[in-house]
Parts: sequence; structure tokens; C-alpha cells
Amino acid sequence: MACSCDAMNFKIYFRAFSYATIAVATLALLLAGGLSVPLAGLVWLAMIVAWKLEDTKWQLSERAVLVVVILAVPLFLIDWKYQQSVGEAAGRLGVSALAHLIIFLSVVKLMQDKKDRDWVFLYLISFFEVLLAAGLSFSPVFLGTLTLYLLCSVSTIIAFEIQKSRRVTTAAETRLLVPPDSRIFKNARRRLGRRNADAQRLPLIALSLLFLIFVLALPLFLVVPRSGAAVLSRSGSTLTNFIGFSESVTLGEIGELKRDNSVVMHVRLEDAQVRPGLRWRGVALDEFTGRAWRKSDEARRATDKKSEQGFFKLGTTEALHRLTTQTIFLEAIESPILFAASRPVAIQGDFPFVRVDAEGSMQSRRHDFDRVIYKALSDLTEPDEDLLQSDERPYSTTFARYTQLPETLDPRINALANAIVVNAHARSRYDEAKAIEAYLREQYGYTLQMRAGGPDPLADFLFNVRAGHCEYFSTAMAVMLRTRGIAARVVNGFLAGEYNDAAAAYTVRQSDAHSWVEVYFPETQAWVTFDPTPAAGRTEPVSTGLTARLGKYAEALELIWFQYVVGYDKQEQRSLATSLQNHLFEYRRTLTRIAAVVRSSLSAYGAKIILAGFFLASGVLFYFAAVRVRRFGWRRLFSSSPGRAHQNETMVEFYQRLIALLAQRGIQRDADLTPLEFACSLDAPEALTITHAYNRVRFGQQRLAPEELKDIERALRELERKDSAGS
Repeated sequence: MACSCDAMNFKIYFRAFSYATIAVATLALLLAGGLSVPLAGLVWLAMIVAWKLEDTKWQLSERAVLVVVILAVPLFLIDWKYQQSVGEAAGRLGVSALAHLIIFLSVVKLMQDKKDRDWVFLYLISFFEVLLAAGLSFSPVFLGTLTLYLLCSVSTIIAFEIQKSRRVTTAAETRLLVPPDSRIFKNARRRLGRRNADAQRLPLIALSLLFLIFVLALPLFLVVPRSGAAVLSRSGSTLTNFIGFSESVTLGEIGELKRDNSVVMHVRLEDAQVRPGLRWRGVALDEFTGRAWRKSDEARRATDKKSEQGFFKLGTTEALHRLTTQTIFLEAIESPILFAASRPVAIQGDFPFVRVDAEGSMQSRRHDFDRVIYKALSDLTEPDEDLLQSDERPYSTTFARYTQLPETLDPRINALANAIVVNAHARSRYDEAKAIEAYLREQYGYTLQMRAGGPDPLADFLFNVRAGHCEYFSTAMAVMLRTRGIAARVVNGFLAGEYNDAAAAYTVRQSDAHSWVEVYFPETQAWVTFDPTPAAGRTEPVSTGLTARLGKYAEALELIWFQYVVGYDKQEQRSLATSLQNHLFEYRRTLTRIAAVVRSSLSAYGAKIILAGFFLASGVLFYFAAVRVRRFGWRRLFSSSPGRAHQNETMVEFYQRLIALLAQRGIQRDADLTPLEFACSLDAPEALTITHAYNRVRFGQQRLAPEELKDIERALRELERKDSAGS
């Protein structure tokens, strides 16, 4: 009864993990977008029904399953045509129909009365589901489902092999060894119970094997980067309507972009510090038409920067220690613009080219369907305020375009600029810029609503509406500065974004799109940033609560996945190797310091401590050797298992002596007889006693008491005496 219960428990365990493997594969396909939620729910409901039908007469036969599959083939052809008619994306054409076919085969096979080959077929189907999911998604969510699938599948394969081997040895073969009422049979049942407990630990064994697989695969993963790994296909997930970063931007377009909360990029600083006032510069525009900003012909002139193994030098800096290194994870967008902090001097990434126009804007290939990773080095230092205030050097003729104004400009704008400067008692370009910046921040309101309009939207904003978003403020400041003869241009980019401390990176969304002003100071040959937008348009909202915290952890996981799995290339390989080398160097230096301290502490008493340790270790070894000799004797002093050796030696001695005595009488045991059956067939009580003891030692793993050994020796001598008397 115990054996049948153990077998039943293991059978349930085997089925449970088999079903779990199939269920997790379906989950992976669902999360990858290959299945709809209702269809996945129907599949799991069918799995529950199939579980209830196990070992009942309601299970389908193999022939019935074959008929059902053949009859369903036309339905899948119709499904394929339907996917074409609804306009499935070109990269996913037929994927849904294939997923439906695989799921259908899995469900029908589960309803069948399954043999080993049917289980193997189900395992293969689940593998194809996971493979299909891998082609649809590279997110960290897929990594989680893949890990769970591997855990379930390893447990299932182990259980499958154990179940096959259990069918090889039957219970009848076990009973041939000893009678059911013997102590040995009871011990065997206890051992079967322990084996069943071992089977319950199979998930832990599978988890250990899975961990071993990852540990062995990790060095190969780190050493061999993937070709072209810096991009990730994201079919159909491009950030569309990405306006405000072209060569011509109509006044108000940035405001439309700010209504969308989609993620544009993540930015991680090398020193992982939160820095106030960060902005990610995109495109600079120098010509104002009255209703739009655009690049002039001079601004469009671009130069291609030469690449040195993916490193593009853009400019120079006076001190390398002032550079800020950013790692930028840019989503797929409808723009070739590359973003970085102000004054980038170098960029490193897997780009075929990097082009820089006359306004310092960077461009590369379009990546409408790819996410890209690159590093940017920027010099964020600003010239000293005293130098800017004392700058009175005149502009050269090349900067005339930065003071250009439309012919139809409202004259009230010039008058307003003059009034602001006079009231602020400004005496330099810098003072005038700060005065206009402060006036716009304090006297106007911030809103994303498009209130200003008409033939002159800037004048409508300044004198009627008196509220707008960043584009109106930057345009107003740049135009008023130009009326004062100060070179200024408008820059479109992004605010720093929300800092995610879990990922040690900034999350930049479309709602962080921003517009500001750059003013040129010829004395320091620098473009200096000014931002006239009120605080309401420059303050980053802070997400709080449990949901926001979990969202940050999810973003951190996705960022790690993208950087070290999807985007892992030679650049990341070198970066990781350098980081590991630095850590090893720090550990080695720490250990060296500790060793030096220990050596200095032991310099005076080192010899005495070593001698005392030697005598202590010798005393402990002598004590354990004495105890071992007392228990097992001198011969077994160095034996690894004296008790086990004593058992085997005793067993061989007394049973072999019995076999030898019987052989002298011409009695041989037939091959189909167990030792106990052979002893029962003899008319010798001594032989039966010795065989019982042999079974206890051989199969029961028991140790014989000294009195039992004396009884066995007495029985052997009695047999020898009878043998001598008979001869």
C-alpha cells in the first residue's frame, strides 16, 4: 500500500510540473503579445479541464485527436487569411495564426490519454511557444518567464526520467528479496518513504541546476559580445509625432509634444549624482520668421566627424576633469537628432556617422524602429559671471544672423525690451539678458493651452494672453535680446527628467520637452544658457507611493536588461572589464593593508604564537587518533568508514563460509532463487539463521550485535561439525 501511495504522489508531482511547463510557455507568449488575454484564459481553463480528465474514460484517444487536428486545419487557413485582411504588421505577419495553431495542438494533446511520446510532444510544443515569444519580445519580463520556464522544464525532465526508470523495477521483484513480514521489508518501506521525500526536493535540485547553467553561461556571455547588439527592433513602437526637432519648428509644436508622457530616453551619469539645471540639448534654431523658428542656410552647413573605433571627437576642452560622461539610452524616434548635455566635446557609439551642424546640433542615421545606446562627454562649466558682465567686445559679421528680426515684428516688443532694461539698470549684455529672463519668469503665467494665436502669436502672447509654455517664453526672450543687438538663438531639447534612484538614471519623457535660449559672449567665445520659463514649467514632478516605487524598480530592471543584454557590445564589454579590474585592484590593495597590519602586530610575538598553535593542533590530532583507535582498533585508524568496512567484512566472512560449507556437500544455489528461498529449501536451521542475518546486513543496512555474531559463529561451527561427522 505504501509503495502504491508513493507512486501516486510522484505521478501527481510529475503531472503538475508538466502542466506548469505548458502554462508558463503560454504565459510567455501572452506577455510577448502573441496571444490575447481572453484566448490565454481559455487555454488555462482547458488545462484545468484536462487535469480533471486524467485517468478517466473521458480522455480522447490518439485516433480521435488525429481526426480533430485534421478537421481543424481549414480553420487555421481561414485565420491566416483573416490576419492578412486586418493588416497585421509586416514584421508579424502570420505570427498570430501560428501562435493559435501551436496553442490548439497543445490543448488537444492535453485532452488525450497520454503516453511518453505524447508528453515529449507537449514539451516540444511548449519550447516552440517560448521560442516564438523570444522573437516577439526582448523585454526583462520575457527574461522572468524564461527563467520560470527553465525551472519548470528542468524539474519536468528529471521527473520524466525518474518515472520511466520506476517502471523498470516492479514491486514483485522487490518482494523476491525478503518476505513481506520481515524487518527488512519494513526498512525498505521506510527507505521508499525517504525516496519519496527526495522526489519532493526535485524543484530545489532543478533550481540548483538552473543556477549552475547561468553561472557557466555567464563567462561566455561576458566574453563574446553580440554583433550589432546596440540596437533593438521595436516593430510598431516608434515614438510618432515627434515634433519640435526638425529644421523648421512652428511656434507651439513643443507644447503639443509635452502632452505625451511616453519615455524618450534614459540618461545615466558616470558619477551617479543628481545635478540641478541639467538639460539635454537637441536642435538649435537661428532664424525667426514671426510664426516659426528654422535653420538658416549657414546653420544647415554640417561637417561629418571622423570615427576612431566608434569615438567621434566634436570639440576641445581646457580640462578633462571638467567633463561629464553620460550614457544615453535613446528610444526609437522619428528624428535623427542625438541628445546630450550642453557643449558636448565627444560622442561614442555604434554609429555609421555623426554629423554636426553650425549650431552644434548632432545627427546620425534615423532609428525609427531601433533603440540606441551611446555615450556623450560634455563640458558643463559656465564662464565666470564677472567675465560675462565685463564683456563689451563687438560681434563679428558672422554673428549678424543671430540678431536678425522679421520685418513685420510688432514695434511694441522693442519698446518692452527697452523698458525692461532701463528699469533693471542693466549695463552689460549679461545684465540685460538676466533682466529680461527675470521679467518673463515673474510677470507671465505658464500653461500648455494654445491661447496665443493670430497673425503675430508672439505679440499676442506678450500683450494679450500673457500665459503660455516654454516656446513662447524662449521666443520672447530671444527676440527682445535681438532688438537690443544681442546675439541669441533658441534651443529645443529636454529637461533633465525624473531621477530614478533605483536605476541611478534620469527618465526623460516627451512631457519633459523644453525650449530655452543661448546667448553668445564673444570675450569668452561661449554660448551661455538662459531659461525665461517660470518655475511651473521647469519643475519636475516627483512620483511617490508604492506604485511609483515599483515602477522605478521595473524601469531599473528594463534599463539593466537593455544595457547588459540587448545593447551589450564591445564598448560595454570594455567598460565592464575596466570596472571589474578597478574593483579587483581595490580589493587587493585592501588585503595588502590588512596583511601589513597583521605582520606588524605579529612581529614581536609571531614565533611564540606559531609554536603554541603547532602544539595545540598536535594535541587535538592526538586526542582524535586515540579515540578512533579505542573504538575501531589500530587496523582501522586511517579507514574512511570503519563501521561500514566492518559490516562488509563481517558479511563476506560469515556468508561466504556458509556458501563454502554447502558447496563441500554438493549443494549449489540456483540462479532464480533468492538467498532466503535457498535457505528455506535446506533442512538446516543454522543456514536459515545465517541467511536472515545476511539479509539484515546486506539489504537492511543494519549492524549485528556482538551476541548475534557469536550466535552466527556458533552456527557455522555446528555446520562444520556436522560436515566433519558426516564425512
